[in-house]
Amino acid sequence: MSIVIDRFDHIVLNVKDVETSAAWYESVLGMRREDFESRTGKRVSVRFGQQKINLRPIDTDTVAWFTGVHPTTGSDDLCFITHNTLESVIAHWIAHHVPIEAGPAARTGALGPMTSVYCRDPDGNLIEVAAYPAH
Repeated sequence: MSIVIDRFDHIVLNVKDVETSAAWYESVLGMRREDFESRTGKRVSVRFGQQKINLRPIDTDTVAWFTGVHPTTGSDDLCFITHNTLESVIAHWIAHHVPIEAGPAARTGALGPMTSVYCRDPDGNLIEVAAYPAH
């Protein structure tokens, strides 16, 4: 017998500054900040849909926080799906002074062909926002 994975629940990003990152994900990607308590104290995440991103300060104790062996900032590549047009995403980013790294570009996502645009978050992580064609 094998297991079946349904979806991601959350991911954890190592960040230099939790407040800066939370504000960026709220204003640039429209996510909702959520403060919560854990066994390690006050934590901050940003929520979208049924998922969330926990923001972990890079200078925290890696054993207490159950993190990777060599945590670093700016090493992630995240893809988010939008129902907006990519033109409106680009216009929103330009209004928030977010440089466009690349795109629009044809890509292949989990559900097939999609079109993507890219930017970077405050830590340098590559952020991809993609749209699948309307059916």
